[in-house]
Amino acid sequence: MSVSIYYSARRTTPLTAAESAAVERVVAARAETFPYDDEEGLYLYGPGDDGDDGILAGSTKLPGGDPGRWLPVTAHVLDSVTELRRAVGGAQWHVHLDDLDVPWDEAEGYALPGMRDEALAAELGGLCDSPGEQGG
Repeated sequence: MSVSIYYSARRTTPLTAAESAAVERVVAARAETFPYDDEEGLYLYGPGDDGDDGILAGSTKLPGGDPGRWLPVTAHVLDSVTELRRAVGGAQWHVHLDDLDVPWDEAEGYALPGMRDEALAAELGGLCDSPGEQGG
């Protein structure tokens, strides 16, 4: 079973040239810092793929094979969407992990409980080292 993060922004006015440039900068910078070359990162759909008033939309499929990668990828993608939201003003954003809405916090941005918990990440990473998980 795959799990994905979906993100979209809507407003009645299209992106300005400055906002489009800011979005491109965020996408490029976040791609350079993505932790895994073999996983899906921030992915924006093409213009118009999210309805008439959709100005940005995308999704990211979370890693399925290695639970230790789930938290770093989730944190990176949600931090990326946080930067996008801050670069594009006046939009109604919807960010969700399949059917679970991801809350917005003005100070922290988008985050899930435990997302930055190093002990939890280490524990999840250790699941792949258990005897039943070898040889995949």
